[in-house]
Amino acid sequence: MAEVTAALVKELREKSGVGMMDCKKALVENAGDVDASIDWLRAKGLSKAAKKADRVAAEGLVGIAVRNDGVGMTAAAVEVNAETDFLGRNDLFQNAVRKIAAVGLDVEGVDAITAAKTAEGDVVSDLLTNLIATIGENMLLRRSARFTVAKGAVSSYIHNATAPDLGRIGVLVAIEGDGDQAKILELGRKIAMHVAATAPLSLSPDDLDQAAIEKERQIFTEQALESGKPPAVVEKMVEGRIRKFLEEVVLLKQAFVMNPDQTVEQLVAETGKELGSPLTVKGFVRLALGEGVEKAPEGDFAAEVAAMAGGQA
Repeated sequence: MAEVTAALVKELREKSGVGMMDCKKALVENAGDVDASIDWLRAKGLSKAAKKADRVAAEGLVGIAVRNDGVGMTAAAVEVNAETDFLGRNDLFQNAVRKIAAVGLDVEGVDAITAAKTAEGDVVSDLLTNLIATIGENMLLRRSARFTVAKGAVSSYIHNATAPDLGRIGVLVAIEGDGDQAKILELGRKIAMHVAATAPLSLSPDDLDQAAIEKERQIFTEQALESGKPPAVVEKMVEGRIRKFLEEVVLLKQAFVMNPDQTVEQLVAETGKELGSPLTVKGFVRLALGEGVEKAPEGDFAAEVAAMAGGQA
């Protein structure tokens, strides 16, 4: 029997788009013959996954996994995209997203998660490739995030939940501090719901992209100059509008949606006093499904469906 080398596996994977383990199995079954292995994969229905790779995937699910050892906490969020919103209700896809989110508890970053193994021993990239072949839609792990705190809590919230810990918008909020973890979790969940609703751009003014601030400053300056007021007055007008802008896009400066009379920063400080320990929001992430993905025009999809059905658009 011919030796199945890593180079052969790599060659077959590049030609077929199929996962590494399936490529190795195909080569073993076909004595290292790449062409015969491609035919074998096609017969198994696996190579069709490669044909799906150029299709736009902007639907799918955001999944969240949480690990709490009683003291510290870790939480991970992943966005796994697919082509249609129907797939979000598919049990196979939901289970795959849960597995991938769980991998994110120990491995950080899309590339690292894709190369890692699930608790069941499947490489994430192979898991997705096999699922593509089974279901017939393109899928990809697009984004991931992870937070860990030694003291405090990482709270999560899923908006438009399809199933437990799965939905269209996922939020994590990490809060550090001593005190009752359950109460910190409750605070974090409220803030996570706030983040889902308001989509802040940054945690604090220092974290905000300075280019975004300068862009707003230029716009405000041009608007203020049109008023014909003196430069000193214009400067004050601009600074006032910048403050207002920060209050709108910076999480800690935003008016809390459940009580607009206090900011998120004030809510955190107030809760810290109640717990007898200062609390600090260390970070947050908001993953909205398909956000920023350029979708194909509806007409194109309709034409494609008509063509697949043997008709005309």
